[in-house]
Amino acid sequence: MADTLRQVTFERLANSSYEVRNARGGSITVGSGGADTDFTPVELLLAAIGTCSAIDVDIVVSRRAEPTEFSAVVRGDKIRDAEEGNRMENLAVEFTINFPEGEDGDKAREALPRAVKMSHDRLCTVSRTVELGTPVTTTVNDA
Repeated sequence: MADTLRQVTFERLANSSYEVRNARGGSITVGSGGADTDFTPVELLLAAIGTCSAIDVDIVVSRRAEPTEFSAVVRGDKIRDAEEGNRMENLAVEFTINFPEGEDGDKAREALPRAVKMSHDRLCTVSRTVELGTPVTTTVNDA
């Protein structure tokens, strides 16, 4: 049976500033969006949506040709709603991906739309989870 659990841990560094760690030893600081350069949780959500799909797409198209450009803009509107709660709407990933001229580049260009569609419709765990609306539970451990 495959290991399906994914987990990160975090510790408070200061008010609204946290160090998040993965099991492999990587870390990133996350903040509330003040004057520092830390990513906010919403920015991390946008990054996760975009890079999850980018990885899926990159694996498929790079088998055909190495991209000469591979970038994306991920955007959405943050809604503050007293009745339904804060959330993001109008989430969108806009890729800019180019390939060299020639037969291999043509093959990659041809595969690109299908790869993007497969990622969106089936492969990207992050955007699929957001679109399907998976419940989140929260608990507090006794001190």
